[in-house]
Amino acid sequence: MKFLIADAFTKELFGGNPAGIVLIPDGSDWPACEVMKKTAAELRYSETAFIKRLSEKEFKLRYFTPEGEIDLCGHATIASFYALMKLGYLAPGDTAFAHTNVGKLEINVSSDFVMMEMGKPALINVIEDEDALVELYRVLGISWHDKGTGYKPQIIATGIPDILVPVDSLETLNSLKPDFDAVTDLTKKYDAVSIHAFTLESLAGETAHARDFAPLYGIPEEAATGTASGALAYWFYLNKINEPNAKSRIIQGEAMGRPSEILTETTETPDGIRVKVGGSAAILAQGEINI
Repeated sequence: MKFLIADAFTKELFGGNPAGIVLIPDGSDWPACEVMKKTAAELRYSETAFIKRLSEKEFKLRYFTPEGEIDLCGHATIASFYALMKLGYLAPGDTAFAHTNVGKLEINVSSDFVMMEMGKPALINVIEDEDALVELYRVLGISWHDKGTGYKPQIIATGIPDILVPVDSLETLNSLKPDFDAVTDLTKKYDAVSIHAFTLESLAGETAHARDFAPLYGIPEEAATGTASGALAYWFYLNKINEPNAKSRIIQGEAMGRPSEILTETTETPDGIRVKVGGSAAILAQGEINI
């Protein structure tokens, strides 16, 4: 089977968020789940996407962390469709579709950019109780009373649920020192994948800077998180940070030395808000994997 390693949400190698990509040969069955999990662990990236071609422009994607399967991964999807374009499966300008565990998602491919539709956005919970707020900020190593904002944390899903936690400044964001055991327990408690901390403070016109912590899935910190960025785009919409039908620019990964640029779009449709997330990618390596 062919495999690739690609950095998503960056044009530069060794920036953004790396993902493993494994292409299942046409006519072949999926490897066993345990084999895909072990492959993800062997590749040592936060997520690895396994891709099976269904038709000319439709693909089934399954995502594995070293801990097991997850329903959707934004950066691995961006990396996968960039790789499919570079390998000649798709051409710049194509619209393709990713069949995932959260549904069929539209993917727009250009020569150096991939834009992906996210799952239907949903507000799951607003964290308002004072004891819950104190606990949430404490696991990040800060005080809600000192470093919180007028905006409340919310749990939002655009495929998988994330806890979105606003903090007061870039200085605070960069100073976070999470208690990862406590973060694991709290994400279990809220049935969420990660805590996605962010600030609206801008250096050069960005909408937000963010950091993402998902130790429950073996990812202490992630350099770029497409699903959480989709959730954050919906948070912008709900909290009137942006006008409807707006585009946003989110910077993530700075604290890890892997700066990432994530673009989002929210569009009002008759069926509700549609969220898209996109970015560039760069391929580091490719070869054959014996599974």
